[in-house]
Amino acid sequence: MAETEQDNRTEITKFNLLGFVGLGELQFPLFYLFLVIYIVTVVGNILIILLVVTHPHLHTPMYFFLGNLSFLEICYSSSILPMMLSNLIYGGRKPISVTGCMMQYYFFAILAVAECCLLGIMSYDRYVAICKPLHYTMLMNSRICLQFIVGSWIHGLFVMSIVLYFMYQLKFCGPTEIDHFFCELNPILKLACNDTHLIEIVTIFISAICILVPFFWTLESYIFIISTILKMPSVSGRKKAFSTCSSHLMVVSIFYSTLMIVYILPKTDGLRNINKVLSLFYTILTPLFNPMIYSLRNREVKEALRKAVAKLCTIGRMHHCNLL
Repeated sequence: MAETEQDNRTEITKFNLLGFVGLGELQFPLFYLFLVIYIVTVVGNILIILLVVTHPHLHTPMYFFLGNLSFLEICYSSSILPMMLSNLIYGGRKPISVTGCMMQYYFFAILAVAECCLLGIMSYDRYVAICKPLHYTMLMNSRICLQFIVGSWIHGLFVMSIVLYFMYQLKFCGPTEIDHFFCELNPILKLACNDTHLIEIVTIFISAICILVPFFWTLESYIFIISTILKMPSVSGRKKAFSTCSSHLMVVSIFYSTLMIVYILPKTDGLRNINKVLSLFYTILTPLFNPMIYSLRNREVKEALRKAVAKLCTIGRMHHCNLL
């Protein structure tokens, strides 16, 4: 009887992302805040890519990974923020198709998995550079670096294609409102009218592998890095290295820890209530801060930026003189 009633229910084809509905007049300030964040994220990451591409002394594995991280962060932000900004304008009343919602989550999750892998790779690169400098050129040659990057993207594409397959088995009969600012998996599963236990088990298993393995790889790399730094004879060298490592580790820890809470820990009522807030850290703040912290605390990048600005100023003065 229950199955017959479920079969007779009309399957819905559209969702409404509630976003930040209920904040009233705060929605417009939030719109401008997130718009500025999106612009700064995209422009800042494009600038890093241009610096890495145009300056030969930045053609090293570390900056190759940094350029790829910046490209990934642009894609990552663009998979979430444009729709979020549009939803803020429409007050959570702009519908999105079920297929479109699933595809947004699919592309976001591919990028999230690729970023987890890339952050682990970048920490390994620093481990080799600091702890095994004599083997650096052999262990981090251009072929291996390219394999690392391609592997991280293929890994994300493969595991999330499995999740997408299970998502397409879901049926939605109402309600249609997703209490989130993007199509995140857990709120979608709550709206499904068929059994979701299998996809929940699969996603927890995949999340554990895709998040915990790179996290522990990153953690292990930084433990070795810090132990090597402690052996440095120079006090100023130790302070500089600790300052750089601590900022990297702080941002990486925020990214991994919020992902773990949302996707791996049991879904208690308390965690569900703060899910939207935690999601802001790994979807919006990480793409904004990650490349900045990795680059602006780096002498070579700052020097390349100074030269680029000086060159632009020289071109601008020459153009002004020609006009006169």
